[in-house]
Amino acid sequence: MAENQELFCCSICLDLLKDPVTTACGHSYCVGCIKESWDQDDLKGVYRCPQCRQTFTPRPVLKRNIVLAEVVENLKKTGLQAAPPPALCYAGPGDVACDFCTGTRKQKALMSCLVCLASYCETHLQLHYESRALKKHKLVKATAQLQEKICSHHDKLLEVFCRTDQQCICYQCVMDEHKGHDTVSASAERTEKQRQLGMSQQKVQQRFQEREKELKELQQAVESLKRSAQAAVEDNDQIFTELIRSIERRRSEVKKLIRAQQKAQVSQAEGLLEQLKQEIAELRKRSTELEQLSHTEDHIHFLQVTKLP
Repeated sequence: MAENQELFCCSICLDLLKDPVTTACGHSYCVGCIKESWDQDDLKGVYRCPQCRQTFTPRPVLKRNIVLAEVVENLKKTGLQAAPPPALCYAGPGDVACDFCTGTRKQKALMSCLVCLASYCETHLQLHYESRALKKHKLVKATAQLQEKICSHHDKLLEVFCRTDQQCICYQCVMDEHKGHDTVSASAERTEKQRQLGMSQQKVQQRFQEREKELKELQQAVESLKRSAQAAVEDNDQIFTELIRSIERRRSEVKKLIRAQQKAQVSQAEGLLEQLKQEIAELRKRSTELEQLSHTEDHIHFLQVTKLP
């Protein structure tokens, strides 16, 4: 019996059953654990078995399983205890909390079951690995969007895609409001959408490569324009530099020519000036002599000296 001790453990608290009760689907829980679990379903008015997810309406009245309680008591007397749970890892902000942990602090969920439509921590997930029936359930990485996978009309898993209305539906919807519509399984539609997505990705990738090629060519053209512009600037600088040098040389030559002409003309003018000065000096001397002669009283001397032209 020690080898099958998990049969006498509560799948919610994972401890040996305390005041065990059994639901109509045949699963047993501690009376406190199942009551707390169902208390959370009061607002919905639909109560689920935590293991098989079978629903009950109204809330079932639970009765103590006397036989199971006696078996558990005998196990306790033999010293058998439930295996210690693994180290706790509580859910933080942004984490998905385990749907079966009780109390205010729940453990972080590792996986979500698409059949049970619930998320499980490492401890409560063990049943899906050990139970023969639960092993067939589809587990995915823990997600908080499980409710989005449930039909809001029939509270069943969305497994069908209606191509007519372009929305996910459950099998009950196929028989009701979507009767006669073009419907396929969600997996089949995913395959088709995946194919279309692949084609879109190929087109995007092709366009991306074309744009990259255009970008590269444009960048090369811009670099070529920059090099051409730089070469033109350098050529222009060289031309204007040579032109400035030529103008400077011409200016220097003209300046020297002007200086030379100035020097020659000044020298000529200075020669004329000196000559005029000499002539003026001689004329002044002659004027003085004539002035003196005009005042002499010696008539004979006056006549002898004066030689009029």
